[in-house]
Amino acid sequence: MTTQDILTVLERRLGPRHARRRLEIEKDHEAQVFGQGINFFHFENLPLSHVAICAVLMATGLYRRGIRNAAKVVIRDNRIESPHLPKIFDGFTILQLSDLHVEMSEAAIKCAVKLIGEARYDICVLTGDCRGATYGPYDTTLAGVARVRAGLKGPTYGVLGNHDTICMVPGLEAMGIRMLLNESDFIERGGEHLYLGGIDDAHFYGMDNIDKAASAIPRDEFSILISHTPEVYRQAAYSGFNLLLSGHTHGGQICLPGGIPITLVSVLPRSMGAGAWKYHDMIGYTSVGTGSSVVPVRFNCPPEITLHHLHVAS
Repeated sequence: MTTQDILTVLERRLGPRHARRRLEIEKDHEAQVFGQGINFFHFENLPLSHVAICAVLMATGLYRRGIRNAAKVVIRDNRIESPHLPKIFDGFTILQLSDLHVEMSEAAIKCAVKLIGEARYDICVLTGDCRGATYGPYDTTLAGVARVRAGLKGPTYGVLGNHDTICMVPGLEAMGIRMLLNESDFIERGGEHLYLGGIDDAHFYGMDNIDKAASAIPRDEFSILISHTPEVYRQAAYSGFNLLLSGHTHGGQICLPGGIPITLVSVLPRSMGAGAWKYHDMIGYTSVGTGSSVVPVRFNCPPEITLHHLHVAS
């Protein structure tokens, strides 16, 4: 499909403003280091940043170790208890994959696919940043995601991250990934429902609309918001979501001993930068991601795939 064909498809679904605005920002931001999104400074768009980091790691003899670390994906099990969860969904399990960055994380993706094949879950959610670069071609991205999708079982949902172009949406949906762009869906069991809302990227593009995503979700029903970034935690909580699943931060990716991140490249409390957390009555989880960004290394922050086990609070 040409860009115009993709735009036509997306305009029918999202309306002309969302699709065209997203594409215009994508065109404008190539190699942009300053001036867009929640963060004014965008380290990952700085052309020489990866070269400088690699040079330092090579000089200190840590580069090869970092590459090995980045390939050792682990499974994280996260138990979530809520009194609002319908009893029929007790034991419901969600597989979360985040920040695949497939072009620059081949070893990690290979390991993740193997782990996914051994895992048991009911649905899968992809919380953005499938692409390695922040702009440019995306055919290789779709091919990499297709390899992951081939190993997934059951319904699969996704949202776009700040590395992803909206032009990827038709290709992702063609392989069976239901992309949620300020939209919602639900899963039904025995007349009860579990609602799932998803938003477009809030970190860089600012194309999120939580109110729209929540508009078709009854206020008293258990609902989950999937967002690339956890930076929308306040809006998600005030919109009545019970659970927020996100990624983006990579947990810091290059961390000090003890998993202390040097930077999270996000505007949020550090306690929300990785793993489980809570904000008022809303439960949250920030995945440290499966892939790596800027440089293909990790230190004191193993890549992960996450299994969220939902249970009714006793």
